[in-house]
Amino acid sequence: MVFYLPESTDGEPGLDHLTPRQIVRELDKYVVGQNAAKRAVAVALRNRMRRLKLPPEMAGEVAPKNIIMIGPTGVGKTEVARRLARLSNSPFTKVEASKFTEVGYVGRDVESMVRDLVEIAVDLVREEKLYAIQDKAEENAEERLLDLLLPPMRPVATPSEISEPLEPSKPLTAVKENSEQAPAAAPRTDFKTTREKLRTQLREGKLDHRNVEVDVRERGTPSFEVISGSGIEEMDINLKDMLPGIFGGRTRKREMKVPEALEYLIQEEEQKLVDPEQVARLAVERTEQSGIIFIDELDKVAGREGGHGPDISREGVQRDLLPIVEGTSVNTKYGMVRTDHILFIAAGAFHVAKPSDLIPELQGRFPIRVELSTLTHDDFVRILLEPKNALLKQYRALLATEGVELEFTDDAVETIASYSMMVNERTENIGARRLHTIMEKVLDELLFEAPELAQKTWVIDGDYVKKMLDQIAKDDDISRYIL
Repeated sequence: MVFYLPESTDGEPGLDHLTPRQIVRELDKYVVGQNAAKRAVAVALRNRMRRLKLPPEMAGEVAPKNIIMIGPTGVGKTEVARRLARLSNSPFTKVEASKFTEVGYVGRDVESMVRDLVEIAVDLVREEKLYAIQDKAEENAEERLLDLLLPPMRPVATPSEISEPLEPSKPLTAVKENSEQAPAAAPRTDFKTTREKLRTQLREGKLDHRNVEVDVRERGTPSFEVISGSGIEEMDINLKDMLPGIFGGRTRKREMKVPEALEYLIQEEEQKLVDPEQVARLAVERTEQSGIIFIDELDKVAGREGGHGPDISREGVQRDLLPIVEGTSVNTKYGMVRTDHILFIAAGAFHVAKPSDLIPELQGRFPIRVELSTLTHDDFVRILLEPKNALLKQYRALLATEGVELEFTDDAVETIASYSMMVNERTENIGARRLHTIMEKVLDELLFEAPELAQKTWVIDGDYVKKMLDQIAKDDDISRYIL
């Protein structure tokens, strides 16, 4: 049995070369604080890599150490899981436990999270395959486009290929003499020269104004849903294979510019060079060995049945989640997928309910629990400045597209953080998401007026922030609606 070790395709180190300390260091680039959560996911990811190096009989016995993250909204639970998946190039999907319902009621089946994960894995594998054959696809598409611009010469028939009898007035010797006198090599040489000139012009963009006719395949395959026993799930019935003469077999002529035609032909060549069966097989394998499912709002389904009847949004959902987390086979359109070694990361605020309110069987399947701390004023300052995708960097880049240069002073950053903390304390604590609301109000005028501004350099200081927010923040009723 061969296990699949995911590798990064963009030049970054693969999972096999990342130590837990390096994983935490990479997560630090995007998530501020929460070291306990970072350590937990780093160890879980490294253990997955260690398992893949074990002998198959031992590897099959090592169960993943699923994690429950406990903490208020907006402190980085989802971001930690998402960045972890990107770092390891693993299939990742986020689902909300509250949208699932117990089997027998109207709602989404819990197995759909595995089907979604397989679809994401298929897209990942297909992208990698397309990257590998990109040069070949472009080369083939270029040759096809040159054939449209300069159709190939028809081969000249030799006397031996002429099936019709010769006329009595033209003896065979005369035909041979004429054929020897004809300069057959000259037209072929001219054709090759012309084709190479066209190739050069095509690459230099000198033919972009020309139109060509391309045979375009019609993609009008009907889709429908099937109501199965576990709910309404989309079923992929390949009508192209069942009825090839009706669906997908027809083409029509379409006139388009050379660049558009080249792009279309590249896509066609990519589809020819990528084997869908191999993609499906690798995707299922990657899902089973390195998939990550993030179950958010697990606290919303924590709780036991009361004496007034079954609660379809709580214990029933937990019992349906149990076999998925514990390990079962899920039927997908790409084949059966085992969930034994998929890593499950659950999260919830757990303000009202506690992890101990989950059914014991489900608790046992999440052996690692980490608590994420509430963000402080200093954390808000760091979130604004330090991460690779920090908010201040994003707004600078956005306004730079309009030619506006934006600078934030230190006291402006401190003031934005202070207002965010104050509004979180007065209203609802939504963590770092409050920064998005505050930043939009602070930069509202600049974002609206940017295309027409004569002044192209703006310095945002503490006084400017106060001017934009003071009036709203003073009135609690208004701030509840706006901030």
